[in-house]
Amino acid sequence: MSDWDLPLLLVVATVALYDFTNGFHDAADMVATAIASHAMRPGVAILLVSLFTFIAPFTVGLAVADTVGTFVELEGAPRLLGEAVVVAALLAAVSYNLGTWLLGLPSSSSNSLAGGLVGAGLYVMGPAHINLGWQALQAGSLEGLTKVAVGLIVSPFIGFLVGFALMRLILRLCRRCRRRVAPLFTGSQYASVAFLGFSHGANDAQKGMAIIGMMLLASGHTSRFSIPDWAVLLCATAITLGTLFGGWSIIRTLGFGLFRIRTTHAVANQLSAALVNSLATHIGAPTSTTQVVTAALLGNGAAERPHHVRWRIAAEIVAGWWANIPVSLFLGAVYSYLYLLLRNQP
Repeated sequence: MSDWDLPLLLVVATVALYDFTNGFHDAADMVATAIASHAMRPGVAILLVSLFTFIAPFTVGLAVADTVGTFVELEGAPRLLGEAVVVAALLAAVSYNLGTWLLGLPSSSSNSLAGGLVGAGLYVMGPAHINLGWQALQAGSLEGLTKVAVGLIVSPFIGFLVGFALMRLILRLCRRCRRRVAPLFTGSQYASVAFLGFSHGANDAQKGMAIIGMMLLASGHTSRFSIPDWAVLLCATAITLGTLFGGWSIIRTLGFGLFRIRTTHAVANQLSAALVNSLATHIGAPTSTTQVVTAALLGNGAAERPHHVRWRIAAEIVAGWWANIPVSLFLGAVYSYLYLLLRNQP
């Protein structure tokens, strides 16, 4: 086995772990409201969201993977440096995922991966290899780091607004007939949970595929960034397995910690988050399902009874979001330094 085959195999294995932890985190976010509203049994909700998470990556294209996989430019870079960027970004994302899971806090696997890529890319290769996307932005389009930032930073705000608006619409339409339509909302959760699971698999699974494509390019297996079919299957399977296991401590935080959730909140939350995710996937922008779901849920609560929302807990969750990218930037730089040190190239 040549000296670069082992790093490639390790990256593929770590991508599977990353996607597993991603699904593990996001399963909790996707089913928390359905479980908290007592509309679905936990096992049924998890199975349904896992099924549609698996189906989605095979049907929506690879626009998100192209965005994530090309905003750090590895084409033409020395093999070892490219490997260091990819390995360090992965380790940063997995470390942050596991740390926040132990604390029972929702976190963004996408932000962790993007932060790790930028931190490692800046340390190893310098700012010239980060595609900021300024020229495209001046021309009225999005690409590179700009598209990543818009997808990850703007989507929670859009999630809050969509969640607020949709909840207000539901309250207005059903203000005189809540009891009569309650069974309709309970049954509709099967469709809304499936939609949310589909939007999750469509967007989140592509990030692991992007890392594999980057490593294949860095290690010389390909001459340009591309995603092989086996990578699509691997990432879809890993994120689905993670979703099946779920993160129950996060379910308690999100489903029972912010306010008392009823079926109307749950349906509004699932539809709001799925719509935002689907729109971002359509334009090739990565999102954080965790952040979109949580922001939409806060919008749902604020639309009905703002004073019933436990804003202190919400502030703790949002504080974790703000810490995510700088911590991942730092971890990406540290892991890339350690990787090069182990390969005798400090």
